[in-house]
Amino acid sequence: MPAIRSCKQCGQKNRIAANHLSDTGRCGACKTPLPPLDEPLQVDAALFDEIVQNSRVPVLVDFWAEWCGPCRAAAPEVARTARDMAGDALVLKVDTDKHQQFAARFQVRGIPNFAVFSAGKLVKQQAGVVGHDVMEEWLRSVAPSRTA
Repeated sequence: MPAIRSCKQCGQKNRIAANHLSDTGRCGACKTPLPPLDEPLQVDAALFDEIVQNSRVPVLVDFWAEWCGPCRAAAPEVARTARDMAGDALVLKVDTDKHQQFAARFQVRGIPNFAVFSAGKLVKQQAGVVGHDVMEEWLRSVAPSRTA
């Protein structure tokens, strides 16, 4: 189940395999480079599983809800993390109202709730608002080391 990304140049919807969301690709229509995912991606359980299991970079998941004031306060920090870590991490968002059973799978009782996955495994989970600097540190701490 690939993610859909729209080309910012021509608007073409491109299917991107989960393991390539952190890569630079090309639009299938106009051949403009598609940069790595640099914004939070709304996911359901199936797309979440596909991305987390196949991602070559760490994944931050923001469990949130529309009505949640602290979630709205955290949203700009989550978006900045996605921009700052583009190519080195992925940021996903799960609406806990739409996906209650999925949120229960990770025992999400308070939101916002952040989870970090590396190599398909949950490595960190924390409820409450945190800044982008904290989120980025979580991701860097589990990122595969780069060798020259």
